[in-house]
Amino acid sequence: MRVDIVTRADEELCAAFQRLIPQLTNNNPPPSLDDLTDLVRDSSSTLMVARDAHGEIVGALTLAVYRVPTGIRSIIEDVIVDNAARGQGIGEALMKCAIDLAREKGAKNISLTSNAM
Repeated sequence: MRVDIVTRADEELCAAFQRLIPQLTNNNPPPSLDDLTDLVRDSSSTLMVARDAHGEIVGALTLAVYRVPTGIRSIIEDVIVDNAARGQGIGEALMKCAIDLAREKGAKNISLTSNAM
């Protein structure tokens, strides 16, 4: 398993989100390719994906790092691990990469919330 920072939205990424978002929420539709392109281009957001040994996307999260008058803040949003891949440390690996990147960007803390299952 490896974690990659997404630098370009493509059909593979879009297909993965069509599969993953319904596992996260029923309240929002999966993003379109245009939505993902906008997300990847947004300088305050970093989209990370986890890939299994076969290269398939099995998890994702978004890290937002932004400046406010009192410093640099960060938040992790939309953490998703495919139901079939849970229990393998994928979520933990995604979180560790996000924490490391937030530190590199100067954030002193990270906000994370969770919805009830």
